[in-house]
Amino acid sequence: MNHDFRSDNVAGAAPQVIDALAAASTGSASPYGEDALTKRVTARLAEIFETQVTVFPVATGTAANSLALSALVPPWGAVYCHEESHIHMDECGAPEQFTGGAKLVPIAGPGGKLEPAALSAAVARAGIGVVHRVQPSALSLTQATEAGTVYRPDEVAALVEAAHAGGMAVHMDGARFANAVARLGCAPADITWRAGLDVLALGATKGGCLAAEAVVFFNPALAEDFAFRRKRGAHLFSKMRFLSAQLDAWLNDDLWLRLARHANAMADRLSQGLAALPGAELAHPVQANEIFVRLPEPTIAALEAAGCGVYRWDGNLLRLVTAFDTPQSAVDGLLEIAGKAGKSA
Repeated sequence: MNHDFRSDNVAGAAPQVIDALAAASTGSASPYGEDALTKRVTARLAEIFETQVTVFPVATGTAANSLALSALVPPWGAVYCHEESHIHMDECGAPEQFTGGAKLVPIAGPGGKLEPAALSAAVARAGIGVVHRVQPSALSLTQATEAGTVYRPDEVAALVEAAHAGGMAVHMDGARFANAVARLGCAPADITWRAGLDVLALGATKGGCLAAEAVVFFNPALAEDFAFRRKRGAHLFSKMRFLSAQLDAWLNDDLWLRLARHANAMADRLSQGLAALPGAELAHPVQANEIFVRLPEPTIAALEAAGCGVYRWDGNLLRLVTAFDTPQSAVDGLLEIAGKAGKSA
């Protein structure tokens, strides 16, 4: 048994996406995003979000987040985010670089989630108008969070309200946005623009694409100079149709949500099985496709010896991630190994 549960980044691409790339490679198309596929992606997203949107495909989540924040924040600005957020922990200073030096201000919160009171308290301490201090400029939310939890529509709206009251725009890192929508069963609009969100970094790579993300602006005024930011940030692809072909296929016929539902269902099956093992403890509610679980060391050793790809988050706390293509047999196989290890311990 050698299935890899370390991340959804280990997965390949959905067959529909591969087929779309092959189809896009025939014939010619206008470069730099002037092609029909790129225009169709914008139309698809306008339909999905039930409003007009301004869309910019890019190749990576780091680019999507960093370029989006650069449109919201001046160099002397502050971006408030969760202390475990990807922009704070895992993007090698890219948000600071692309914003021209804006400061990330991390805030603690249970289960990977920010709370309005904590945000308001942080802003109250910021020193608004004090020339010696960075100025509150943006809030960044992660959906689903780095702990695998999900913000409900009312939670997003409350945080956006607190941010806007502080004069800040709101960005969402949606690397696993599809998993959140699939779990909530809500309209995508309900956790974005209807809740007041300004810009979404919509992630597709983890959900079944090869390398494709989309910066989606719900406030068109914020997108006025974004084309220049994307070009300067080296993400204006000459053959943009190959990014857009991935997104177009992924969004077509609700494929993005069907793939996310499968990943979530496999996470549910895996987490329920793990929680029933002796000595196992889930660190967070499983609300998307990430599982954080503490297991006895002999059980972890048995999984590793069997070739299961598991990620040690911290000591005996593992992170296991299911993907759009995780087979149920792999989930059941891991549970069988872990169960046998527990009985023999």
